[in-house]
Amino acid sequence: MDKKWNLRRGCVLALAIYAALAVLFYAIAKDQLRTRTDSTDSVSPSASTGEILAGTRLEQQFTVQSDRLTGFSVLCGTFGRQNSGKLHMALYEQTDSDEKILIEDFAVDVSHMQDNAWQVMQLTEPLENAAGKNLLLEVSSPDGVLGNAVTVYYGDSVSAGRVEVASEGWTPLSQNGRQKEGTLCLRTVGETDLWFGQYYWCFAAGAGFLLALYGWRLCRMEKKGRTCLGLKLIHAFSRYRFLIQQLGSRDFKTKYKRSVLGIVWSFLNPLLTMLVQYVVFSTIFKSDIPNFPVYLLTGIVLFNFFSEACSMGITSILGNASLITKVYVPKYIYPVTRVLSSGINMLFSLVPLLMMIFLTKTALTPAILLLPFSLACLICFCTGMVLVLSAAMVFFRDTQFLWNVLSMIWMYATPIFYPESIIPARFLTIYKLNPLYHFIRFARTVIMDGVSPEPKAYLICFVFAVGSLIIGGLIFRKAQDKFVLYL
Repeated sequence: MDKKWNLRRGCVLALAIYAALAVLFYAIAKDQLRTRTDSTDSVSPSASTGEILAGTRLEQQFTVQSDRLTGFSVLCGTFGRQNSGKLHMALYEQTDSDEKILIEDFAVDVSHMQDNAWQVMQLTEPLENAAGKNLLLEVSSPDGVLGNAVTVYYGDSVSAGRVEVASEGWTPLSQNGRQKEGTLCLRTVGETDLWFGQYYWCFAAGAGFLLALYGWRLCRMEKKGRTCLGLKLIHAFSRYRFLIQQLGSRDFKTKYKRSVLGIVWSFLNPLLTMLVQYVVFSTIFKSDIPNFPVYLLTGIVLFNFFSEACSMGITSILGNASLITKVYVPKYIYPVTRVLSSGINMLFSLVPLLMMIFLTKTALTPAILLLPFSLACLICFCTGMVLVLSAAMVFFRDTQFLWNVLSMIWMYATPIFYPESIIPARFLTIYKLNPLYHFIRFARTVIMDGVSPEPKAYLICFVFAVGSLIIGGLIFRKAQDKFVLYL
């Protein structure tokens, strides 16, 4: 009766926690659930229009991709001098009858312009239902004179990582009615409505109902004396809870056995690694990533956990061969405890990350509360990986050597110390198949940008995490009965 009551109480508690998290999540990520901020890639500058003098008129047509246009920016040059006067930028909507409807007119004081810098224009009111609309940008200077005027840049290719992609088919720039060989260096910023945010509470209620239904099913099956995978896992972790704690504690203590600094290395290791890579990539390779210390340390902390969990977990079965052959304990407990002990170490490693956030004066927002989602997905993914690696190690002892090579390749294939923008566009699809890319990107978004990622990011992280856990569990379950023959 007590077990039944505990299970029933645990199901009710799980449902209550889920409801609280659903409300908290909506309160934090509400805006990002409803809209996505879009920004277009700019044409790379290859030439300038020359000084924009009085009577000069530049025209650039473009099509809006976002549901809502909020602003745009143009790459301008001052010829390295301080000019005076005004630069006019007029934005029009072009109808099918070639009629121009003025959206907004901007008058920019050129004396405040910086050379070779983007001039940002923010619309007073966002242009609604903008997707697919043909717009026209006119640039002119009513008082521009020779030697006291600015210019704008144009080009014929788009920068995609380190690759320049030809901008074929783009509407060319025209100057006083004559077309030029290129397109204006123009960026647009807008918002796209997401359907998920409109139906969030429907999804949340549906998931809550399924959770309640599953809990009811577990209670019914236990009452009837039947069992299932869920009940087996609950009873196993309840029965072997003390053993899991002892194994996790042993692995954590063994790591720092006879070490002078001991647990302090959990703080020092990511900091020292960050310091070395920061010096290399910020000075030698001149990385221009904003807030590079936090960017770098976030990637280091998460990847170090992944590397450590897999390296420790790969020998979890072989290392406990004496226990496995003498005492019956569910074999998956051994690799799981290795992941959990590495998870404890990761929690300590988050302390220097928080210190770096405060030292760099990175603004903390409520979005930081979403970080556990990324960490939980990473832990689940690592658990699945460790289940596969530990099982493979029993039958094929060279697995650990192959894993050392694979983990090094994986590190360089993950944007830890370099920006993802350097990846050529043709490789991006393959590049995004890397699960760690999504886990780390999620963490950086909530920490550095202070906002929730878009719903697609949650789905991708969840699929990779659960997929790894299911595949790893199936492989381990199929192989575990043969372990004793190879230990």
